[in-house]
Amino acid sequence: MTLSVTNTLTGDREEFEPGDEEVLLYVCGLTVSDDAHLGHARVWTHADVMHRWLDHCGYDVRHVENFTDVNEKIVARVGEDDLGESELDVAEGFVGSVLSDMRGLNLKRATVYPRVSEHVPEIIDLVQTLIDRGYAYEAGGSVYFDVTEFEEYGKLSNQQLDEMEAQGDPNERSEKRNPADFALWKAGGVAPSDVAEHRKDDRPLGDSPPSGETWESPWGEGRPGWHIECSAMSTTHLDDTIDIHVGGHDLVFPHHENEIAQSEAATGEQFARYWIHTGLLETAGEKMSSSLGNYFYVADALAEFGPNVIRTFYLSTNYGSSQTYSAAAMTEAEERWERLERAYEAAVEACDGVDARTKMEADDLRSAVERTREEFTAAMNDDFGVREATAALLELATAVNRHVDEGDTYDYVGLRRAIETFEAFGEGVFGLQFGDDDAGEAHLADDLVELVLDVREAERDAGNYERADELRDDLEALGIEVEDSDDGPTYRY
Repeated sequence: MTLSVTNTLTGDREEFEPGDEEVLLYVCGLTVSDDAHLGHARVWTHADVMHRWLDHCGYDVRHVENFTDVNEKIVARVGEDDLGESELDVAEGFVGSVLSDMRGLNLKRATVYPRVSEHVPEIIDLVQTLIDRGYAYEAGGSVYFDVTEFEEYGKLSNQQLDEMEAQGDPNERSEKRNPADFALWKAGGVAPSDVAEHRKDDRPLGDSPPSGETWESPWGEGRPGWHIECSAMSTTHLDDTIDIHVGGHDLVFPHHENEIAQSEAATGEQFARYWIHTGLLETAGEKMSSSLGNYFYVADALAEFGPNVIRTFYLSTNYGSSQTYSAAAMTEAEERWERLERAYEAAVEACDGVDARTKMEADDLRSAVERTREEFTAAMNDDFGVREATAALLELATAVNRHVDEGDTYDYVGLRRAIETFEAFGEGVFGLQFGDDDAGEAHLADDLVELVLDVREAERDAGNYERADELRDDLEALGIEVEDSDDGPTYRY
């Protein structure tokens, strides 16, 4: 059975046929205006499993995932606490925390992580191409894409142009030919009203509010629009046509619709063969979102649950469906992970022990191994069906435990095949980490840091500020950054 995927562009399940042996994969990355939460990590994890399965199927994968480090939400955080005194400084700090979260979740590294701020020349060139080809126009120092010039506009989101709502800032509409036209280049910096709208604290704007980075362009000083960024970065690091474009379902319109329009208008080529969209992570019936305040930071979740439980949680629901985060759901994920881990450890212990026999053949165990391999492969080839693939691994765990519990001697070959299956599929494809004590060590490290911080707080309460500062310096020398707030100290590695 070959791999088939659900293509948002056509609405159909299609056999996957890349343009070449190297699969070109683009993942819409994060706007780095805050630390990442579990909703972001759900997209990352499913994209990671897709990458791993393509590797398993023998493809070379060129994986690009961007950072949007130019955005009014980032500008709004300039000067907040110790985040930085410029837009790029703030973004740099959050890029660092996101990369730390990605490594903590055991994600495969992308081929490159491009940033918008590094690709302004490519963005300007792409905008100029669209003007030259008659798809864009300049107005008041800004440049807009004329959606009426692109005949297939709306083909991804299945919307009719005359039924679409206006896009962009209301202040732009007097400059635009059509309310649905969208900005490719924005004149000047970020307006004070936009800064105020996205503030996360109650600081007054003052006489000189931050306005963000600006760059010189043929149309005057300004900043790139949101949608053009991904087109410029994907064509720079992949090609005019890519194989798979992954992102959250909430980006279908307007972001991905606009990516298609501007990319295909500029190159005359199909932008992406397969559009894959992940469902939303919800909590209490609402999308997990920074703007709603109902999020759980990835770093906090890693400290509480560890990467294996978090990944097992995501693997319980196929990528295209919405998923609900709750304490009960995490408990179930922890139980499933422990079942898999115990079975793996039992298989390793029995296989490496003196009671494993070369000539013993346990038909039930060997049949379970082959069935798991077949069912896992079939599930993953069926639109990356991680839920069904997880069920196959859990069935193998049951078979291993039964074999070990019921016998005095063990089938060495059957257990070795079971171990190889856990490692090839559970580790290689799902990114789980069997026999890894790092999670336990991480919890111990957290406990020790908390203990030092408690001692530091006691020193401060006693007026021993010099000793408290020494403890903070000692932690920072070990790579642990401490931040003081009204709610007490926080830290990150």
